Amino acid sequence: MSARTRIPALISRAGTTSVLTAAALAGSTLIPAAAPTAEAATPAGKALRIAASKKGSPYRYGAVGPHRFDCSGLTLYSFKRVGKKLPRTAAAQYNKTRHVSVRSRKAGDLVFFHSGGGVYHVGIYAGKGKIWHSPKPGRTVRKERIWTRSVWYGRVK
Repeated sequence: MSARTRIPALISRAGTTSVLTAAALAGSTLIPAAAPTAEAATPAGKALRIAASKKGSPYRYGAVGPHRFDCSGLTLYSFKRVGKKLPRTAAAQYNKTRHVSVRSRKAGDLVFFHSGGGVYHVGIYAGKGKIWHSPKPGRTVRKERIWTRSVWYGRVK
């Protein structure tokens, strides 16, 4: 029985029971968008939401939160809150992740900016070519478009 035929059957069987009770019995079939996505339920998805919740927090070199961050401090803080350990610096975080291709990247993966083989910046991939990061002194945590192709992606284990 499909959701379309099951819902009217539930409502008619409910009799004097309210439609809301029937909806509760039907579960998330009435509102498919209310069902959480698998990606959002992962530690990486949760870390992404934590980073986003820090929007507007000021940059401070060496800071690991909860109110000020540098780039790797934001990623370390966000993943620590979901029970994942990361090293302190962007380069060390790159070495600790499972490297993934641009085609395999997912929201919640780390994005490492590099120059001459060295990693100098990190953010959390937000999807659609954007990252959450703490950019530099005088700026705040924000979501921005990735501005270069000189990036590598890593998935926190």
